[in-house]
Amino acid sequence: MPTLRAPTRKPVVLRRITPNAGLLAAYQKKLDALVAEMHASLLYWLKAAYRKNQPERAQDASPARDLQEVMRRLSRRWQKRFDEAAPMLANYFATNVQDRTDAMLKAALKHGGFSVQFSMTREMNDVMQATIGEQVGLIRSIASEHLSQVEGMVMRSVQSGRDLGTLTKDLERRYGVTRRRAALIARDQNNKATASMNRVRQESLGITQAIWRHSHAGREPRRSHLAADGKTYDVKKGMFLDGEWTWPGREINCRCTSQAVIPGWDD
Repeated sequence: MPTLRAPTRKPVVLRRITPNAGLLAAYQKKLDALVAEMHASLLYWLKAAYRKNQPERAQDASPARDLQEVMRRLSRRWQKRFDEAAPMLANYFATNVQDRTDAMLKAALKHGGFSVQFSMTREMNDVMQATIGEQVGLIRSIASEHLSQVEGMVMRSVQSGRDLGTLTKDLERRYGVTRRRAALIARDQNNKATASMNRVRQESLGITQAIWRHSHAGREPRRSHLAADGKTYDVKKGMFLDGEWTWPGREINCRCTSQAVIPGWDD
């Protein structure tokens, strides 16, 4: 694709490309539904097993063995469910991020007086595959981390002779933690994938500079990212912040974006 040049002497600054809120909501809803289904299943079967093997003494090993076996079966079932769902969800997410990012960049270019058509380049495919691979790993980790924590809670509950009500409260609290982690994954990955795909498209257009834009969101913004707001950086290298080269949206929970700069004829 030919390098873009502004039709004037002055450079053209494009509108910023932001992560799509609709996609975030849809992706988070899919992850949340899967987590909710796992939680409901664990709660149902563990309650049934706990009532059947209600321990009367902490030193009684039989309830622990029975509950451990139930938990192992549930862990295998739900880890398999997440493992199988992960590739489909990851492909859905990556494809939609690409479509929405391309559409937003095309609109920004059109607003700036340019008309382009995008194709699936090798560089974009690399980003797509990396995004899919990262999503698969993160989705599977939601189940593995949750199941590991629940198993530990069940065993400690039996060993200490706590009642079913206490265990149920513990399971509900753990469910809340896992839901929040899934929401963080959806938000963070939406930011990161959008920024990565936008950067690849910028490079394919021959755009070498962009302006860092802080989101001004969040209660505890990174000071370095806030200080970078409005500064120009090299699209290929990024900006040197906190001892390393980085880009908007790359760091965990970073909501920063960028505005591509198309040089004028006298640059």
